[in-house]
Amino acid sequence: MNTIIETIQNHRSIRHYEDRPLTDEQIKMIVESAQAAATSSFVQAYTIIGVKDPEKKKELALLSGNTHVEKNGHLLVFCADLHRHELVAEMEEVNVQQSLDTTENFMIALIDTALAAQNAAVAAESLGLGICYIGGLRNNLDGVSKVLNIPKYVLPLFAMTIGYPSKINDKKPRLPFEHIYHEDGYQTDSSILKKQLGDYNKIIHDYYMERTNGKRSDTWTKQMALKFKEPSRTYMKEYVQKQGFNKK
Repeated sequence: MNTIIETIQNHRSIRHYEDRPLTDEQIKMIVESAQAAATSSFVQAYTIIGVKDPEKKKELALLSGNTHVEKNGHLLVFCADLHRHELVAEMEEVNVQQSLDTTENFMIALIDTALAAQNAAVAAESLGLGICYIGGLRNNLDGVSKVLNIPKYVLPLFAMTIGYPSKINDKKPRLPFEHIYHEDGYQTDSSILKKQLGDYNKIIHDYYMERTNGKRSDTWTKQMALKFKEPSRTYMKEYVQKQGFNKK
C-alpha cells in the first residue's frame, strides 16, 4: 500500500479543530488539487467559495445546523456552476439557454463538483489536516445564497470544514467489499444482499457499542430506514429549478 492509498483509506470525518487558520499557501494547494480532478469534456462546471469572514461562518453554521462550520481552519463551499458558461455564450454570441436547462448538464455540474471536492479532501488530509463534508448546507439554500451572493445557474451543494484536528474518532467500518463491488452485472439476489447487510449490521453494532462504552446500540439498516422513512429538504426541486438547473 502506498502513501496515497493509505491517506484515502484512513479517512474519517473531523468535527473538532484547533483554533489555527490554514495559510494562504495551504488553501491554494488544496484548491489547485481540486482543479486537477477529472472534468466532463473540460467543462469545469464548479466554483469553490472560501469563507474566512467570522460572521459569515457563524451565519452558515446556523443555517446548516453544524457548529464546526463556524470553528475550523478554513471553510470551503462547493457549488455546481453553469453561470460562467452563460457568460461564455455571451462572449461567443451563441444561444445556449436550452442546453443549460437540461438534466444532462445539471448532472455534469454535480459530478464535476463532487470530483473536485474529493480531490480537495485527499489533498487536505495528505497535509495532515482533517475535513468534514457538510450536507446540512442544503437545509436552507435561500439563506446560504444570500450570505454568499449566489447568482442564477450556481447551486451550493455542500461545504467542507478543514483544519488541524483536536479530536479524532475511530474510523467507521464501510459496507463489505462484496456488497459494493458487483462483477459483470448487478447482483440482484436479494437473499445474498440481505445476508451481507445483516453481517454488516453486526459490525456496526459492535463499533457503536465500543465507541460509546455500551451507551449506543445501533445498526446500519436501522439508521438508513429511519433516514429514508420521511422525505427531507422537499423544497430542493423548486430551488434547483429556480436557479436554472434541471428544467428539461
